[in-house]
Amino acid sequence: MTEILIVEDDKTLNDGIRLALKQGEFSFDQVFTCAEAYVKLKEKMYDMILLDINLPDGNGYDLLRDIRRRSQVPVLMLTANDLEMDEVMGLELGADDYVTKPFSLAVLRARMRNLLRRKQQVTGDYETEEFSFRFDEMEFYKNGQEIYLSKTEQKLLKLLVKNANQTLAREILVDRLWTDGAEYVDENALSVTIRRLREKMEDHPSKPVHIQTVYGVGYVWRE
Repeated sequence: MTEILIVEDDKTLNDGIRLALKQGEFSFDQVFTCAEAYVKLKEKMYDMILLDINLPDGNGYDLLRDIRRRSQVPVLMLTANDLEMDEVMGLELGADDYVTKPFSLAVLRARMRNLLRRKQQVTGDYETEEFSFRFDEMEFYKNGQEIYLSKTEQKLLKLLVKNANQTLAREILVDRLWTDGAEYVDENALSVTIRRLREKMEDHPSKPVHIQTVYGVGYVWRE
């Protein structure tokens, strides 16, 4: 299921988007202020954000700036501002698309699906000069040398690199990695898996370049 956050202070529009598009592949969380959006973004990873510019406690541009410091999640701006300079500002700050109100829900759905297709194309496999990860084939290389990973290490690596430069909270990682219905997971399990992955991926595991700790929050893959 594609997880989408709607940040829109117009309750009628916010509810209308959720009700019209929730069937099928989309699942929505709704917030109405910048403050509520920050809380949700700390709690959960999203596949897309629908972001209004004019919010009661700030503006979407500031929120977009903060999102782009931590994540490359697709952001589609929703706004009543139809001036060209507003659109240019949103795109320059990192928005992926821009829809001016009033808009057709059919058009919005099409724009959303297009952004998701683009994201999937970009994040299929992971290739850099140093690393080559082929998740479907379970093949992992560092500087041309194959690396063997456990199933849990593979899942953790995929979560990290698919959200490169985005800090993932420990709670989110534990929930995504151990979803077998276990009632209790040792709190050290994630730390142990991180350590093992660093030993295989980092030149100097004690001073990691890629798998970094964000103290008090979680972990991030730095490119």
